[in-house]
Amino acid sequence: MALVAAGLVVLGLSARDAAAQQRTGGRDITTASDEGEVRKRARIRMELASAYYTQGQMTTALDEVKQALVADPGLPGAYNLRGLIYDALGNDGLAEESFSTALRQDAQDGSAMHNYAWFLCRRKQFERADDLFGQALSLPRYRDAAQTLLVRGVCQSRAGRWDDAEKTLTRAYELDAGNPATATNLSYTLYRRGEYERARFYIRRVNGSQELSNAQTLWLAARIEHRLGNVSGRDDLGNQLHTRYPSSREAAAFERKQFED
Repeated sequence: MALVAAGLVVLGLSARDAAAQQRTGGRDITTASDEGEVRKRARIRMELASAYYTQGQMTTALDEVKQALVADPGLPGAYNLRGLIYDALGNDGLAEESFSTALRQDAQDGSAMHNYAWFLCRRKQFERADDLFGQALSLPRYRDAAQTLLVRGVCQSRAGRWDDAEKTLTRAYELDAGNPATATNLSYTLYRRGEYERARFYIRRVNGSQELSNAQTLWLAARIEHRLGNVSGRDDLGNQLHTRYPSSREAAAFERKQFED
């Protein structure tokens, strides 16, 4: 039962952000007036590639990032984005090559570490993934700690490391209690560890808002109530499932009373 959505775990710099992170060798901060014409053209291509990637137009995004790299092979963030695109297109070899190149260009690129780690996790290379997550989190002034902790916790749960997953997701929740993906995955981890009262607390925070809840969160809550022996609470959640998501797998599972799966 994978609860975290793919769209919640991808980290990527916009081309402007990447350009702003160019190394200055301890001298003055790089500004727009310092940007050469070649890098400016490459940056614009990167902005287009990022936009097409966000819209799911992967082939067009790949074409734009290729043109950006032709113009400026050292453009910050380009190989990271290239890796995300190849990952989405199902080309594992070129995705891994791209992430590796991104980290050779900048060994302190936390975004590339995060994305490469999630790529490896989904291919069950759990130790390598966890090491990269840890490297990203150890970077000074790393800005995406809550998101990386969330995904690291999900990866640890996939590896069956439930104790570690609970610690990591708890830390992610402390940093960003408003993220429903964090609350849901923490609840699921606690459920798998048999801590049903605590699991109930976190999933209720999600299901308390109709905008945040979905078939997965309602189904998880129903399974928790079943474990706690709260039949009326379980059945109320089942009614919500059938009303709001009648064609969902979760509604069908509730109908078959597959609470123990």
